[in-house]
Amino acid sequence: MKKMEHHECISKLLPVRDTLDIIGGKWKILILISIWEGNKHFREIERSIPKLSTKVLSSELKDMEANQLITRTVINGFPVRTEYKSTAYSETLKSVIAELHDWGMNHRKKILGK
Repeated sequence: MKKMEHHECISKLLPVRDTLDIIGGKWKILILISIWEGNKHFREIERSIPKLSTKVLSSELKDMEANQLITRTVINGFPVRTEYKSTAYSETLKSVIAELHDWGMNHRKKILGK
């Protein structure tokens, strides 16, 4: 196998790095899954993910909206509510996340014997 040149290596790694920048971290995938499972209001999402702080959830939702993974809609009324929905764009991540899930299950079996 031929060794890659630096620019070839970088060109192959950049899309992976971009993806990890968007969905990486401790919370984003969990937030997406929560929204996909039907939690659409801030408190519902917050309550569905143990140990997720209000401040972090707020920040992550803003990031996810900026990257077009979710939409945010303010619903007037009393009290005013905010609703979050996944976008068609975020739905393209479902197969990626399913593969991560499968890999994680296999890894647990290999390392932990579970």
